[in-house]
Amino acid sequence: MITGASSGIGRICASSFARMGAELWLLCRNREKGEHTVENIIQQSGNDNIHLLHGDLSSLNQVRNVAHTFLEHDRPLHLLLNNAGVFNIKQKLTVDNNEEMFAVNHLAHFLLTNLLLDRIKASAPARIVNIASDAHWFCNSINFNDLKFEKKFKTFKTYGHSKLANILFNQELAKRLRGTGVTANALHPGGFGIKTGLGMQNGWVTNLFAMFMNPFLQTAEQGAETSIYVCTSDELGGVTGSYFKNCRKVAAKPWATDDKASLQLWQISEKLTSLAWYL
Repeated sequence: MITGASSGIGRICASSFARMGAELWLLCRNREKGEHTVENIIQQSGNDNIHLLHGDLSSLNQVRNVAHTFLEHDRPLHLLLNNAGVFNIKQKLTVDNNEEMFAVNHLAHFLLTNLLLDRIKASAPARIVNIASDAHWFCNSINFNDLKFEKKFKTFKTYGHSKLANILFNQELAKRLRGTGVTANALHPGGFGIKTGLGMQNGWVTNLFAMFMNPFLQTAEQGAETSIYVCTSDELGGVTGSYFKNCRKVAAKPWATDDKASLQLWQISEKLTSLAWYL
């Protein structure tokens, strides 16, 4: 299963896995784009075992519906690639009253992963791969006292906050999965940045900035290389709780490997997603 599969890295990964013969479940926010992606990948790969899951990750209820829909099909799940992301230049709250970058980039994937976890364990050996970012450098702690950034919203710090949450979530998840045959790893796609549609909903300012930065960015194909490597490489079969960049294991910043912070984030994420009610 791949979240955010209709464009960028998610779509490149989906195409690659389809050519390998995998059965795919593609989670897309826009149904029309999702249907087009599925049709395109089937035509290009000759693999017709591609399915669309429609849902907006900014809504926790839609995340629950997506998980329920998949589980109803009674299919194994050997790989979950948590790829979808959002980048905002202004504070925006979701229908659940959470800051949107934290909600989509972290809380949605936290909830989806946990709702699917029993199926993933039953499918072992299996992998969970979380696309994070070196943007976690921008924020050296989880803002537990103001997760909505109501007091002081700064674009890059708040985005980095959500990416820091990805790595801390991955660390705690890997601990809880020890001995199950399921691995959990996080990664930075590579380079300074990737040419994807991330943030394009912010209007002309972001588009102008993207045009300026374009010569310095990697293509989506280049950015997908590390994701594909961590998802499929045989040499990583038993590797878990690690952070990768440019197809190599690297060290995340010290604040992204804080055991106390990762546990606290897990506990508050359980409350914010009402996870106990659905397990």
